[in-house]
Formats: sequence, C-alpha cells, structure tokens
Amino acid sequence: MCNNECDARTPELAHPPELMVDDEGRVPNTFWQSVSWRQFPEPLVVNLTLSWGKSIELTEDIVITFESGRPEQMVLEKSLDHGHTWQPYQFYAVDCLNSFGMESRRAQDLTAASVLDIICTEEYSRGYVWKLEKTVRFEIQVRFALFGGPQLSDMASLYSRLDTTKELRDFFTVTDLRLRLLRPATGPTSVDPLNLSKYFYAISNLDIRGRCKCHLHANNCILENGRLSCQCEHNTTGQDCGSCNNGFHGRPWTAGSYLPIPKGTANVSRVCDNVLTRCENGGVCEDNGRCLCHPPYTGLLCEKHQCKKGAGACVSQSPQDPSFTHLLLSLTALLITANDHGAL
Repeated sequence: MCNNECDARTPELAHPPELMVDDEGRVPNTFWQSVSWRQFPEPLVVNLTLSWGKSIELTEDIVITFESGRPEQMVLEKSLDHGHTWQPYQFYAVDCLNSFGMESRRAQDLTAASVLDIICTEEYSRGYVWKLEKTVRFEIQVRFALFGGPQLSDMASLYSRLDTTKELRDFFTVTDLRLRLLRPATGPTSVDPLNLSKYFYAISNLDIRGRCKCHLHANNCILENGRLSCQCEHNTTGQDCGSCNNGFHGRPWTAGSYLPIPKGTANVSRVCDNVLTRCENGGVCEDNGRCLCHPPYTGLLCEKHQCKKGAGACVSQSPQDPSFTHLLLSLTALLITANDHGAL
C-alpha cells in the first residue's frame, strides 16, 4: 500500500478506478485506492458504480478482491433502470445487527423459498487479515444450486424455474451495479485519530461475469459506438430483442425458453396472415403462420428465388441453438466511477 505516497496528479503514484478491471497477474500488482480517512470522525464513504448500458444476466459469483483490509461496512446495490433507482443486493458488516439492524445470515442458509431475500452477512468483513482473506463475494452459484442441485447437475430444473418465475429472472438481472463502501477496516483496536492515513479502501480486481440479456433471441452481443446490443434473431428487434420486427406480429412477443434442453424454444413470431401480411409470388399462408411457397420462390414471404444447385450464395437458414446464449461474457464495465471526493 502506498499510503501517503498516493497522488492522483502523478501518473506513477496514481491508483485510478480502471485499475480494478485491468489484466490480472501484473508485477507489481495494480489496484485502485481511495483517499485516506483524513476527516475523522466524519465517515469515509465511497461509491463505485459500474454501468453496462443494457440488461445483463449474472451467471457466476461476483468477486471483489481488496488490497486493503476488507470494509467493516459495505452494501452491494443493483439497478434495473440504468441507475435511476437502486435496490440493495446484499449487506456486509462486522456486526450486522449494529450496522444495519439485521441478523447475520449466509447465502448457504437460504432455501428455494427464501432465495430472493436480501441478507446481511458477516462472513466477509474480517477487516485486517490482509494476507489470507482478501475477497468479498456475492454468491450467485449457491442460489442457482437451490434449483439445479449440487454442481448444477440438474440444469433442466433450474431453467424451468427461470422460465416460469419472472421475479427470479429479475433478481439476477442488472443494468448497473454499485458498491457503497461505508467504513474501512480499522482492526480490533479503536481508530487512531493521529494516524488516519492508514485507513482507506483499495481494490485490485472486480470479477463480474454474465451474459447480455437478449430474451433467448440472440446468440451474440456486440459493442458498437460504446454501446452493447444484442444481434437479434427470430424476427425480433431492440437492444434486448424485446419486441417483434415490423410485419411479424402474428402472435404477441414473448421471450424464448431454455427448454427443452439443449436447443430450447425460440417462440418465433408468425410471419404471415390472410389479411395484412400476405405471402408473395403465389405463396399460401398456412394457419396464419408461415408461407408455403411455389417453386422457384423461397423466403419468409416467398419473396426470393430459390438457390440453384451448386450456387455459392446458398446459405442454410436453420435456427441456431439458443443454448449458445449461455456463453459467458467477461464483463469489463463500460463506465466505472469513484465518488469519494478524491479517489487516487
């Protein structure tokens, strides 16, 4: 730790927020560091905000690695509306009852009926054991295992719950995360007001893994002009594939399903009807759903000529496996801010 040597004005001595999400394994280790606790007895409060600009589904534990002692009080918060409103995800404290008026619990104590409970845990707040215990977790996998079994061996059961329970899906969905650091590690003794420079926060790594939320209507998520967006399929559109394309409203939009494993169900909107959206070139709309085309025409509305044998432009139109949406994105936040009146 650099203590008094930290200086945001000097590149060699600065520890800005982006060092929390750079490549690990550098020598020497890189980390973000806040200002020290210079205004005792005022609290040293720091907010770290991560924003992705779209909905993200968390798939693995959130792991925060501290280079300072782990905070004695902190809150992990989430937003589903791009930071307009915030809800607590989990509270952390040396003494939950004294700090937040809550009994201490662990994620391992949760049941399927209480999986959405917001808990306070004392498991990650032993402040000054720097060498051995540096991480703080928000346990995603423990909650998944309540439905998917140990080692998530029963994924069909987990996916069934996610398919049918909106509250459960929303619990693991975020557009933004915020870490509120409320009290730094002070150790077993009382705070030394004459040596406040030794009290601060420092984080070397934020590990947050998930996937773009595309409602199972996309296999890929791309970054264009600083904005994440799903590459929508199944006649859907929007940043999250949350609506039907024009002309594809034969039935109401709905999210795809993980089931049956492994391919799932796309819930593709119907493409034709006998009133407004008609098949072209003599095609017949079958059951207000799809066009039956007469040779030599093909396409959703029979608008294309069929590929001739041997033509190099022929491309298979078979649907892709929606399970590919489970490919994890290593989510380096598009925006990280440290609101502590002078992060270093």
